[in-house]
Amino acid sequence: MNDFINISYLKKGNAKQQAAYKTLKRIHIFDHLKSFDPILVGTIPIAIDIENSDLDIICCYENADLFVEELRRNFDVFPDFVVSKKTINDVETILVRFTASDFEIEVFGQQVPSRQQPGYRHMIIENALLNQYGEKFRAEVIALKRKGYKTEPAFAKLLHLSGDPYLELLKYEAQINNR
Repeated sequence: MNDFINISYLKKGNAKQQAAYKTLKRIHIFDHLKSFDPILVGTIPIAIDIENSDLDIICCYENADLFVEELRRNFDVFPDFVVSKKTINDVETILVRFTASDFEIEVFGQQVPSRQQPGYRHMIIENALLNQYGEKFRAEVIALKRKGYKTEPAFAKLLHLSGDPYLELLKYEAQINNR
């Protein structure tokens, strides 16, 4: 099972995954962010992306100012570079966006270990569900995303989950971890 920690799996993936790998390697983003435990998450790693999907990289920082300083030092020369701070689920979050090659890149940092962040946890669950339900299910997720659904709500609709789709999907975590 892929834990998605090392992006080398992208080299053998579909055309978009291979292009993402080349872009990420060219800008050395994982080298620059190594001390922040970066992990590529989202739709591209699990091949449910659509035309305008971005590259999402989650990180864990101890010091927000040092995290932002590292990102500015290495990436503020890229188009559309912007830094913002938000509170998401009661957690201070640093969001940095910029464009490299044909990809919008979003770096998402919190004082939460990367593997414990919802973005990583959801991706692991979604990947397991895609493997379980097969290519027809994958195509249905992509079709819903093309209709405007976000990823987790698309999964929730197909799985007939009620309530908050982000929380409901996490209920699959125990099943997946026990396999």
